[in-house]
Parts: sequence; C-alpha cells; structure tokens
Amino acid sequence: MIQRFQKGSRMSQAVAYGGMVHIAGQVADTRKGTIEVQTREVLAKIEALLAEAGSDTSKLVAVNVFLPHISDFDAMNVIYDAWVDRDEPPARACTEARLADPDLRVEMTAIAAL
Repeated sequence: MIQRFQKGSRMSQAVAYGGMVHIAGQVADTRKGTIEVQTREVLAKIEALLAEAGSDTSKLVAVNVFLPHISDFDAMNVIYDAWVDRDEPPARACTEARLADPDLRVEMTAIAAL
C-alpha cells in the first residue's frame, strides 16, 4: 500500500511504500534567512515528515543537499552535523544547483526506512 503525506495538487511532501519513506525537496519558509536559519528549518521539516510517516533520523538511508552557493557548504554542515544521527548516518550527496527561488539557500530530499 502506498501512503501519501501532505498531499497537494502537484505533489506529496512524503510518500511511504515498500518499507521506505521518500521525502520531497524541502525548503525553508524564511526565504531571506541565512544558510543556518534555512538549514534548521529544512531539517525540522524533514524530521516532522519522518515522524508523520512513522520513521526518524536514525532510519535515514540517504539525504541529498542542493546548494545554490557551494560556499555555504561549511556553514550548512555545522547545522547538519548537529542534527544527523552520528551513530547511524545516511549516505549523502551535496550538489551546487540553482533553486526555484533565488532567496533559497538550501533544499534537501531524504529517504528513510520505516
């Protein structure tokens, strides 16, 4: 059975299937926020979606990070490293990529086991 969370007309924010939950690209609500503020907001959204689906950060399998300015890499990692489960870290990729809104500093997707 497929479960969809926070469904909209275009997409769901998370989809659970086959023992996994796939988190759609999450961005910050504070569009003019610093990389630190936006990273905290994105990670909080991921954590909330994981909980809604019945998972948590210890079950993360993969995280993809998209930064429009790779110079934000170190500052983003300070926040990310404090958030991620250090005993059960996921696979991760970080890519420099232009985002849909020029005020966005970070976007992340995630996959976790249920």
